[in-house]
Amino acid sequence: MKKIAITIIKFIGFFLGWAILSSILPLSSSENQAIWRLWAEIMPLLAIIAFTFIFWLIEKKNIKLHLFDNPVKGIALGAITGIVWLAFPVLIMYIAKIIDFDGTNSIDLFPVWVLAAFLNVIMQELLVRGYLYQMLKQKHNIVVAAAVTTALFTALHGGAFEAGVIPVLNVLTMSLLMTVVLEYSGSIIAPVIMHFLWNGIGALVLDGVSLADDYPNMLITTFTGNEILSGGICKMEGSIIVLFVNVILTALFMFKKNKQGTK
Repeated sequence: MKKIAITIIKFIGFFLGWAILSSILPLSSSENQAIWRLWAEIMPLLAIIAFTFIFWLIEKKNIKLHLFDNPVKGIALGAITGIVWLAFPVLIMYIAKIIDFDGTNSIDLFPVWVLAAFLNVIMQELLVRGYLYQMLKQKHNIVVAAAVTTALFTALHGGAFEAGVIPVLNVLTMSLLMTVVLEYSGSIIAPVIMHFLWNGIGALVLDGVSLADDYPNMLITTFTGNEILSGGICKMEGSIIVLFVNVILTALFMFKKNKQGTK
């Protein structure tokens, strides 16, 4: 019981500390929306970096964070799998005439928006699959680490609960997929790249993924037809096609990880 209590205290202290620090760090006063958004993503990222370092020191550097291990494998795996992960549901939807592209939008400072989305992904992955995941895994086991951090990731995407069962399952299986990829690749690099490609291309280009309301989208995209397939108001994130792809990829990487462990 003492071990569990200490874990809970560390978990709550880390998460609340990050949340409080993120809320009190100053926001940009720029009237340019892209610059404001970039600064708004930098603040929580700085907070999570600070708390990761602080808690790593508290643990006397005994928690292995696996932030920069296997960089070449992580980049290659993240890029290839991320493209496949996004391309399959988009291709299926396009062939089934669920998705249609009706034109383009002009976006000022598009690279700044892309950078902001990238920093947001780094923050999310450090929060969920950084110190907290590795601490839970080392102090308890991988099942506890995966279950607790998946619950946290799902809770942070609370809007899915209002949209229905499939959006919630998509968030949950996405988190599990990122966790399995983390374990297979040996570092957080691959999940970061996969997550970024999903958000960056899926939201900023295709307008099929939800980010903060002020993020723009390059393509004017419409999703029509059966809501179970099209995702309804959640678009791709509410589609059972994405759920199917998430489950298949998660199972594939679990198989590859188990095979990796038997060598």
